[in-house]
Amino acid sequence: MVNLSSSKGKTALRKKVYEYVREKILKGDFPSNQRLVETALAKELGVSRTPVREALHKLEMEGLVEALPRIGYVIKPISEEEVEEICEIRKVVEALALKWAMERNSEGLLKELNKNVITTERKLSKGNPKVFVDLDAQFHEIIAKHSGSKRLLEMVQILRRHMLRYRIESIYVMDNVLRALEGHKRVLERVRQGLFTEAEKALRDHIEQSKEDILRYAFWRRKKKGETIA
Repeated sequence: MVNLSSSKGKTALRKKVYEYVREKILKGDFPSNQRLVETALAKELGVSRTPVREALHKLEMEGLVEALPRIGYVIKPISEEEVEEICEIRKVVEALALKWAMERNSEGLLKELNKNVITTERKLSKGNPKVFVDLDAQFHEIIAKHSGSKRLLEMVQILRRHMLRYRIESIYVMDNVLRALEGHKRVLERVRQGLFTEAEKALRDHIEQSKEDILRYAFWRRKKKGETIA
């Protein structure tokens, strides 16, 4: 049992409940179509049903769960079509973020991206691909933050949360991780050269490669196991 009742204030409690459930969804602890029972979650977290209900509603707005008549909330099934759609949206959103970031603060952007790549190389050299999850998120968020747009940053973060559901298996394979890191390096080098068009292409190619890794690895494995993908 995870007791969150000690969180100070209703706002802090709602946030803790939301983050806890979201994290379990993103890590794949809840399989697709699993029903999320408010009373069970409330008991598990040591809270009332109200913050649980509010968290589930927020997760529904983010597309991670869906409300079904006479059933309640369930984990939203993932699909290849959704992966395709999210990746195409990411290309547009992140390309715009990169454009604004390079126009606004190219030097600061370069410094942070370079630091991220160096840190990623150092940590991956120890042989644990799981460390890439957070470092990958940081790389893309650095670009969004330097765009100067809070809305763009929020969009990048939401889209990446969705992607993590699909990438959770493929991202733990070292070959896929190293391929993604090479994509980061190509973006970094183009930013270093001050070449936006080339940097944008490198970023789009990187996202496309991530999509292909997901479709090839995660979905292929599930089909091989005979699992249903809605």
